[in-house]
Amino acid sequence: MLQIAYGGPEVLRLAEHPLPQLEDADVLVQVRAAGLARGAWHMMTGEPYLLRAAFGLRRPRQPVLGHNLAGTVAAVGAAVTRFRIGDEVFGIGRGTFAGFSAAAEEKLALKPAGLDFQQAAVVPVSGLTALQALDAARVAAGMKVLVLGAAGGVGSFAVQMARAAGAKVTGACSAGKAEFVRSLGVAGIIDYAREDFAAAGTRFDAIIDVAGNPSPARLRRALVPGGTAVLAGGEGGNRLTGAIFERQAGGAVLSLFGNRRLKGLMCRENGKDLERLSALIEAGEVTPRIDSRYPLADVAEAMRRLESGQVCGSVVLIP
Repeated sequence: MLQIAYGGPEVLRLAEHPLPQLEDADVLVQVRAAGLARGAWHMMTGEPYLLRAAFGLRRPRQPVLGHNLAGTVAAVGAAVTRFRIGDEVFGIGRGTFAGFSAAAEEKLALKPAGLDFQQAAVVPVSGLTALQALDAARVAAGMKVLVLGAAGGVGSFAVQMARAAGAKVTGACSAGKAEFVRSLGVAGIIDYAREDFAAAGTRFDAIIDVAGNPSPARLRRALVPGGTAVLAGGEGGNRLTGAIFERQAGGAVLSLFGNRRLKGLMCRENGKDLERLSALIEAGEVTPRIDSRYPLADVAEAMRRLESGQVCGSVVLIP
């Protein structure tokens, strides 16, 4: 699936593309499924524009979208020691909306035995973001945790992981997604449209904000003294920097005053944390939730589904 320019789903074309070239520490993966995350939408549109400084000013340097994958090892570079041909793996590759993708050895792990390829493909970026957000907030047993955007890919993982840690979890979502969020095991639900989490009486030890877009000041008001809010996502903002960069900068300034912390988070892609995710999955503590499945040829429709705001869990593509 090639991207010919920045823009909407219409810029995507199904076409032949050469096999990726491997570096010594790379693994060639035959992609059996690819998870569709918000990052792919931003790479497709080229917004916020700040992204283009790294990925191509006028058009994307990498013409194949996608980072999440699950599949089978087809070849390994000369320096690879952890994987061999035929291994079933999941993780983060380069240009995963394709039949084959190259991935750094350090960004892969063996696929959890209890998951099929489609389930495994939606774990990497969303699961890593959720795991690292909980680490940043030091979520532990007995804490009150609020997850903003609890129905999405990252949010659904964050709810389950916080519960596994022994926290009491409240999920914030729209009314239409409440039943899905309840199925994740939350202790309570806040309806975005009807309730202001910052004005309610409850204060939280940790807030994981992946989609809610409240101001840093509102997040701070909802924390107990010594609490932490992690800003791990968010849409909107201006077209140059986007909401997430603006809010993380604002959070950093507010954290200089008082004892309530606001931390920005960018996902760190690494196999060690993928192995931690595997352990949670194999222990039955976390289950990937799939909203919808699309053949790779229908990636434009999958993108529209992602942008609709109706997704509960994650969207997956099947080559």
